[in-house]
Amino acid sequence: MWLIIFGVSILLGVFGIVYLAGKVEKTGIFNNIESRVLAKLAAYAVVAAVVALLVLLLDTTNAIIIVIHVAAFLLIGDLTGLIIRRSAGADVSQRIIDLIAVLACFVYFAVGWYLMHGLWETDYLVATDKQVGKIKIAHIADSHIGTGFSGRGFAEKLARIQEAQPDILVITGDFVDDSTMKQDMLDACEALSEFDAKYGVYYVLGNHDFGYYSNGRRGYSGDELLDELRKSGVNVLLDETADIDGRICIVGRKDAGYGGSDRKSIADLMETIPDHLFTVVLDHQPTDYEAEAAANADLVLSGHTHGGQLWPLEYIQPLISENDNVRGEVKIGNTTFIVTDGISDWAIRFRTGCKSEYNIITVEEERK
Repeated sequence: MWLIIFGVSILLGVFGIVYLAGKVEKTGIFNNIESRVLAKLAAYAVVAAVVALLVLLLDTTNAIIIVIHVAAFLLIGDLTGLIIRRSAGADVSQRIIDLIAVLACFVYFAVGWYLMHGLWETDYLVATDKQVGKIKIAHIADSHIGTGFSGRGFAEKLARIQEAQPDILVITGDFVDDSTMKQDMLDACEALSEFDAKYGVYYVLGNHDFGYYSNGRRGYSGDELLDELRKSGVNVLLDETADIDGRICIVGRKDAGYGGSDRKSIADLMETIPDHLFTVVLDHQPTDYEAEAAANADLVLSGHTHGGQLWPLEYIQPLISENDNVRGEVKIGNTTFIVTDGISDWAIRFRTGCKSEYNIITVEEERK
């Protein structure tokens, strides 16, 4: 899916650069250049300089995203101006339209930056007829330590989550990122060691946690990551289950992409769990809903999708990916599925279709 999105983004980026260069040329700032070819080259040079500055301030990925959006806002402005001129016969200044479009795009990205770098709580209530009493679960995913925030920044996020006083903290993968340095990983693990949850912290692998170590740039291996998590008191579940207080069973699945051919089926994992236990399945990628519902899991928690990240990917992802859900709550039979938007991102510095979040899920026994 990401390869498709990447390819389309490159094509749109090229279109955006061509379109923006045309807009710069139409401003007339190069009218004193007699050669039309040189005027075009000068316009492209201006756009290239701005793109280079964005790459230096952010990176190539975010520079492309900004170029695409600026071009889109200007194009919408052009179409709006054309409609006004033809329908109302009004003489609307193109420069004013362009200025409004650029300002609107700036506000759009400012909001997107805020939604990416903030943190919000999203609450869910899951009722059950099983005898669980009341248990509060904090759910996070996709921290990608070292991208949106450092290991110490992760500690600040955890302090915010701690205020909700959850009984359990679960992490559904992508704790680290391709470029997470060792010190940030260690700082984040230390923060988890200090998190106070009555029944502990539970973690399953994501595709970025164990899948991108070949170049050795992180300074540690996937096994070393798991060792540090365990040293910090985190319960690492690799196709394993954990009974909590005789009321809840946590089922931790290996990642669908990097679990290998030995990833157990959900039916096999659920087979030996007593029926009276409320089952919470941790599965990084939300791609096995049919089997998990058939296995009669009570609650399935996932991340991976980042809530679609940029509008309108929330609506496009289900059409081009294997994900059964992109964000929020879905119920199939007796199973409740929740996908969190995640608390950070792996590359993009903006969220325009969602916000950075953690979930507080209250599992409560129904009163008869």
